Amino acid sequence: MHVVRRPSSAVAAVMLPLALAITACGKHGQDASAQPVEVDVAQVVNKPVTEWQTYSGRLEAIERVDVRAQVPGTIVKVYFRDGQQVKKGDRLFLIDPRPYTAAVDRAVAQAAAAKARAVFTTADYARAQKLLAGNAISKRDFDDRFNASLTATADVKAAEAALEEARVNLGYTAINAPVDGKVSRAERTLGNIVAAGYSSPSLTTLVSISPIYADFDVDEQTYLQYLSQASQREVPVHLGLATDTGTPRAGKVASVDNQLNNTTGTIRVRASFDNADGAMVPGLFARVSVGAGTPHQAILIDDRAISTDQAKKFVLVVDDKSAAQYRAVTLGNLVDGLRIVDAGLKPGERIIVSGFQRVHPGDTIKAKSVPMAGENDPVAAR
Repeated sequence: MHVVRRPSSAVAAVMLPLALAITACGKHGQDASAQPVEVDVAQVVNKPVTEWQTYSGRLEAIERVDVRAQVPGTIVKVYFRDGQQVKKGDRLFLIDPRPYTAAVDRAVAQAAAAKARAVFTTADYARAQKLLAGNAISKRDFDDRFNASLTATADVKAAEAALEEARVNLGYTAINAPVDGKVSRAERTLGNIVAAGYSSPSLTTLVSISPIYADFDVDEQTYLQYLSQASQREVPVHLGLATDTGTPRAGKVASVDNQLNNTTGTIRVRASFDNADGAMVPGLFARVSVGAGTPHQAILIDDRAISTDQAKKFVLVVDDKSAAQYRAVTLGNLVDGLRIVDAGLKPGERIIVSGFQRVHPGDTIKAKSVPMAGENDPVAAR
């Protein structure tokens, strides 16, 4: 026989309040979950934009000069400080000019002697012409005086050339800046004896500062679409350094190389930028953005509103019933701090930009309207 045992009255008294508490707690949880989640919602931006393609590059000086001595001698003066900015024609070094001054004086004397001989031989030749007319001189003596006159005239030209060379060498003792720019340190200082010529050690290096070039490589498609006609129209570019936000410095394309690199599939482009403040120096890394095409109407959103579902990108759109709806999107470039949406959104639609982690498609939300972040930052993402 099966016996059914009933709970005692004491146990029932304990279990009843516990069941009521569990039921109340569940009801309270259902009420809490039914509350709309408060999230930040922004309307998509719809405006004309110019897309920018961004590349990595390096800054290059337009003019770079290795300063070398053109005459040998002892450095007797250094006129600049290491890293100083100089103007074209400013004195940099002075090589002992005394030997070259003496050479000029010697050349002056030799030129004067040559001119004196030329005057004498010319007058002697004129007398010989008169004597020859009266048969008072032999033809051989006449020819000797004529030859002496020609030789003396040639000696004058040689002496004048030697004098000019001596003066040029004297001028080379004063080494001046050939261009405006910034000098490096002095590699040869006071008292050092320096040699002359291309193979001699450099005294210092001078690079121009403003304007400055940025060299970068673009892909074949970008070249064909936007840069193949760069010589006929001005192509805008912007540049940013490692510490810059975006690319705030404006410039223009200076040149495009004449051939594509078959190995990398890229072509070298050079852009020119004003550098009046001297903040950019050759060799620095640079991000260069190239204006790609004419302005066109586009939908833009904040990158923070974009989520990933496996290989797809999506956003949560708020419908007219304040419900969150899943929407797959196709994304484009960054422009003015916002991401272009090529497909998936329409003008006037609102999306969740913050707090979407707490929302599922179909959930009712409590919208807090905010502006689209980055909308008013024209250089944040160029």
